[in-house]
Amino acid sequence: MPAAIPASGPTPGAVPSPAPTAPHSRHPGLVMPVLAFCGMVVAVMQTLVVPLLPHVPDLTGASPGAAGWLVTITLLTGAVFTPVLGRVGDMYGKRRVLLASLGVLTLGSALCGVSSDIGVLITGRALQGAALAVIPLGISIIRDELPADRVLSAIALMSSTLGIGAAIGLPVAAVVMENFDWHTMFWASAALGLLDLLLVLWIVPESPVRSHGRFDLPGTLGLAATLVGLLLAITQGPDWGWTSPRTLGLVGASVAVGLLWGWFELRTVSPMVDLRVSARPAVLLTNVAALLIGFAFYANSLVTGQMVQEPTNTGYGLGASIVVSGLCLLPGGLAMVVLSPVSARISAAYGPRTALALAAVVMAVGYVVRFFTSHSLWLIVAGATVVASGTAIAYSALPALVLRAVPVSETAAANGLNTLMRSVGQACCSAVVAAVLAHVTFVVGGRTAPTLHAYLLIFLIAAGTALAALVATLFLPSDGTGAGRGPLRSRVDGTVTVSASVTAARESA
Repeated sequence: MPAAIPASGPTPGAVPSPAPTAPHSRHPGLVMPVLAFCGMVVAVMQTLVVPLLPHVPDLTGASPGAAGWLVTITLLTGAVFTPVLGRVGDMYGKRRVLLASLGVLTLGSALCGVSSDIGVLITGRALQGAALAVIPLGISIIRDELPADRVLSAIALMSSTLGIGAAIGLPVAAVVMENFDWHTMFWASAALGLLDLLLVLWIVPESPVRSHGRFDLPGTLGLAATLVGLLLAITQGPDWGWTSPRTLGLVGASVAVGLLWGWFELRTVSPMVDLRVSARPAVLLTNVAALLIGFAFYANSLVTGQMVQEPTNTGYGLGASIVVSGLCLLPGGLAMVVLSPVSARISAAYGPRTALALAAVVMAVGYVVRFFTSHSLWLIVAGATVVASGTAIAYSALPALVLRAVPVSETAAANGLNTLMRSVGQACCSAVVAAVLAHVTFVVGGRTAPTLHAYLLIFLIAAGTALAALVATLFLPSDGTGAGRGPLRSRVDGTVTVSASVTAARESA
């Protein structure tokens, strides 16, 4: 019995077909915990070096600009490989690509562990960034493998691992730096990556839902060139100057290549990114909201630690240690763990559109709280936790919106694109925060420091971005009325049909 296609229909050259030899998991109850653990480890890797950055020039002899590439390179490789590996997983097997991503993560961590050379460290971090595709691949496997009544809660937790891992990674890295050799955190991440590999091999089955067609190499290269040029301009703009020839040249080249890439993708039979599906309001507005939510989330992570570490002679700084500053984000990480199933219940009862709208409001309220409570450590932590709570609901609702809007055969690629949009939002946030903190300053104690107004301005910008995400969400197609009566229910029912047909194919084999 062939796998059913959801109401959105297949795209040319992308018809899902079950693989009759794909086995059931021997431990189906462990599939979700294993995938969530993989996602959390990958998310931790993204923020692991943030506390290390100020010390990299002394530890490696590199310039501050070169040290900054330890963060920039993971952004670039993650942005390129997340949608690409999602598409490859849809075509050739999600578990197979998941294992490859975890292998790359382990190799990159080991490279960083054995060397203090900045070139080797940047290479290792590039490999770590490529593993960000684990998140959309895990969401896609969940959709293919889990019963319909567990899909929403499972994807909510899987998506939230991005925020949970980021909140956990900062204090853990700070503790390691305070007490151990800095290479230890890379060896620990290599060990966790190896553990992930073994757990996936043991627990997670290969998904039988595939899309046929030829791999779109020109489309992949065009997407990579567009993303790298655009993100380089965004991340390096504060240092190069926004009107410098390099910045403007990269932006212009990215736009030109992007237009040519889009023209090609609309004419190829099996595109890297199906732009016709991506242009549907349900998908396009969800991705716009993802970009804006990514911006609003990242501001919370970027400024909290720096703000509490500012010296007391600034009049607002608390002079906190690097460990204390990292711990300020930990309650937010715990809140994300608790709230991801709550978000799933909201999506099931009222629809993911409603959940995302609520999340945007909560994030905006969190920044308003932060605007008025920037002198007390506990109130700063409370405001950051409110923002993280909104992020948890948003990150749980976004993949649910994607799932109901795309064919089953494109789940990993579509979620990869949505994850990419969050990363682009984070890159834009990083550039805006850097520009504000560098230009709204004063001299105190013989050093130049950001003023309190700089941080307050960032909170206002982030609150405005969250409200913009709310506007994008309100223009999404309605969830329908009543629990499970909107488009999401029919989408999950499509998943049930696919799961049933896959089971039949397996049993007939």
